Amino acid sequence: MADASPLQISWQDSNWIPNLTPDNVLDYFAQRSNPFYDRTCNNEVIKMQRLEASRLKSLTGIEYDLIHVQDPILYIIRKQHRHSPSEVTPIAEYYILAGVVYQAPDLSSVLNSRLLSALYHIQSAYNEAMSYSRFEAGKDYYWEFEKKAKSKATSSSRQESSSTLFQRKKVDAVLTEFSKKFPQKHIKPSLWSSQQSNGVNNSDGTIQADDQNAKNQTRNDFSENGDNKKGDNPTENIDIQMLPTKKRKL
Repeated sequence: MADASPLQISWQDSNWIPNLTPDNVLDYFAQRSNPFYDRTCNNEVIKMQRLEASRLKSLTGIEYDLIHVQDPILYIIRKQHRHSPSEVTPIAEYYILAGVVYQAPDLSSVLNSRLLSALYHIQSAYNEAMSYSRFEAGKDYYWEFEKKAKSKATSSSRQESSSTLFQRKKVDAVLTEFSKKFPQKHIKPSLWSSQQSNGVNNSDGTIQADDQNAKNQTRNDFSENGDNKKGDNPTENIDIQMLPTKKRKL
């Protein structure tokens, strides 16, 4: 652990985490197993001599001070060198997040990390651009994007369309389980279907004659019309009972 960078390690004591408060967080940070704690600091001197914490300002040297509290999740402790009661020089800062102690990165480490990340992406973009560059004696240098884009699209479509045997078996198992839980229900013939077979109209429920009855009725009409046409006068075919009483003719 001594060879590792302080920015890459963390420390915690699970016995203290449920009981952390702003009053005992410095005692939690001063545990012997904490690699971030310097035992030559003034906090250790105050602790051994059983003095009050307010006496730290009267001493000179390395000390730890609680500078920010967001109870119960976040505590920030600063390691600083005290020159006088009113003058200190910050050395490092540590934050306790959910009971786990980390060292906060300094400005140089942050800039170094951001620059390395930016250089990595720039190098990746440069390599990608160079893969599209072509050269021919008659054309000189030129760019070729279409073939590479088509090959990428084809490979991605193949990867998306292909499925493994495990995936197919998994889907089949899920479908089988659903079919067992929700079996198919057999629907019995309803009153509506039976009425429809007997000539019931499904819009307003009125009974309609089927095809055979319609044909029979048509034949009867034709036969009646043929019998009525025996006389030349159309009034002879009119039923006397259907006429008004005053105009009845014998």
